[in-house]
Amino acid sequence: MIYSMTAFARCAFDGNGGRYTWELRSVNHRYAEIFIRMPEDFRNLEPELRAKLLHRLKRGKIDCNLRVEADTATSRIVVNEAQARAVIDAARKVSALTGSNEALKSIDVLQWPGVLEVENTDVEVMSKDISIAFDEALDQLIETRAREGEKLGALISQRCDGVSTQIAELRTRVPEIIALTRDRYVQRLQDYVQELDSARVEQECALLLQKLDIAEELDRLEAHLQEVRRVVNEGSPAGRRLDFLMQELNREANTVGSKSSHIDSSTASVELKVLIEQMREQIQNIE
Repeated sequence: MIYSMTAFARCAFDGNGGRYTWELRSVNHRYAEIFIRMPEDFRNLEPELRAKLLHRLKRGKIDCNLRVEADTATSRIVVNEAQARAVIDAARKVSALTGSNEALKSIDVLQWPGVLEVENTDVEVMSKDISIAFDEALDQLIETRAREGEKLGALISQRCDGVSTQIAELRTRVPEIIALTRDRYVQRLQDYVQELDSARVEQECALLLQKLDIAEELDRLEAHLQEVRRVVNEGSPAGRRLDFLMQELNREANTVGSKSSHIDSSTASVELKVLIEQMREQIQNIE
């Protein structure tokens, strides 16, 4: 199964010491980039949470936000007086340097990281519940990425069918197109030259038709298309490989267009590039 990199999950968990709400957002990114925002009292959990994310998610920009609503009946918030004094002293020094008379408000001191703390005994209990809530939110996020990935896989499969149809039509039409091109070339020669050397004409036609032959390009298109289907069925991580295959498909489609000598092959080339571009846009969101 392939996974989308775009998803959202929200999990609220009522545990010991309060209510813990995780919000996880994931968008497409070339690599795995993680941002975790949580109260300073629980920063010791960050390495563990980051490791969980990297173990289960290979690509994407993931924003994780934790909101803690402490239960005042079971926990107690205390003021770190040493930290508060340090903040006040620093503010006074800055005021002296700048000549500012603006008074420092108590609420400003309380909002400084580390001034307000939850008692250590409560932090340990709360950390376990926070980790449990994070696991639930991560499961939801991955489930959403899986559902989105299933839809993306279906869209890519439809576009692959469209590319296969164009290849099949080109294979059917190529012999006729070659014959028409040869007849048109011979007719043009006859319009300018009264007596033609049939051997030379055949030689020139052979060279021209060799340049216009797209059989190899169609073979490579089919080979790349088979690989796209295989990678999608194999599952994530698949985004980078699929992106490379889109480049190769587009290269072959451009060559088909450059060799075109008939309106039908030109139209097929344009349709191929449209289908490939539609796939490429969807693949940007695949892990």
